[in-house]
Amino acid sequence: MRAESDKTSKQISMKTRRKILPIMFITPHLILFLVFAMIPIIYGLYISFTKWNFLGAPEWVGLANYKEILLNTESTYYRQFMNGLKNTFLAVLFNVPPSIVIPLILAIALNVKVRGNKIFQSIFYLPCLLSLSAVAIIWIQILNKRFGVPSVFGINAALTVEQPWAWLTIVVMSTWWGIGTNMVIFQAALGGVPKELYESAAMDGAGAVKRFFYITVPSIRFQLLYTIVMTTIAGFNIYGQPLMLTEGGPNGSTTVLIMEIRKLAFGTGQPIAGMASAMAICLGIVILIISAIQFFTITKKDD
Repeated sequence: MRAESDKTSKQISMKTRRKILPIMFITPHLILFLVFAMIPIIYGLYISFTKWNFLGAPEWVGLANYKEILLNTESTYYRQFMNGLKNTFLAVLFNVPPSIVIPLILAIALNVKVRGNKIFQSIFYLPCLLSLSAVAIIWIQILNKRFGVPSVFGINAALTVEQPWAWLTIVVMSTWWGIGTNMVIFQAALGGVPKELYESAAMDGAGAVKRFFYITVPSIRFQLLYTIVMTTIAGFNIYGQPLMLTEGGPNGSTTVLIMEIRKLAFGTGQPIAGMASAMAICLGIVILIISAIQFFTITKKDD
């Protein structure tokens, strides 16, 4: 009887441990997420309905901030928001395609087991290890018209202060900086595609292009979806590249929305935290909508 009792208690103890163990692992993450993500988001949402300069108590104004930036066409804040949002969309449009296509091409090329492929993989991944400020300094020197790449090709133009060169420099720098992360994800995904599929397709007469679209893309669709969504979110949150390379110029043509938000909240004038928070909330809603559209569009194609 005692042996059966001990066995039963051990089984109960094991079941309890199996239930508690996952909770113990996930609890620290949930606490960090709550403290550093959810609470700031909820507080920012509250501030967006107020008028506040960081000094006194926030003054509740309801939807006034949202009406100002979305409906009042005569308002300076409306023009700042719309110009910043337009430039943010341009940044996403220009940055996302090369940040997906180029890493995918490199991953396919490096997936071939040849001598030295690990060296090239390390070289392509190296920029990801650098801070944004270091990357910006490197590219500012590379693009210097007196002793950089423009001088080699005889281009007598300040590329970071003239369009369309300003956008081109931001895209090149952003792609170069983040190319390694997506490349590694694609390499891991390609490593899981059975070689037999390619061999069978080749025997049936399928060329490289058909094998890519009918075998490679469907096999890595989830990793492709992840990189597209995350790269798009990163594109909407772009800030350091235009700030350090072009300073938002020329004539505000590369001033993205986060730069406008920062000017309102932490600029040289009186802080306008409520208006800045309203712009940030609107940007967050746009990111959620675009990400949801991407997710459902791609997953619907799979169905």
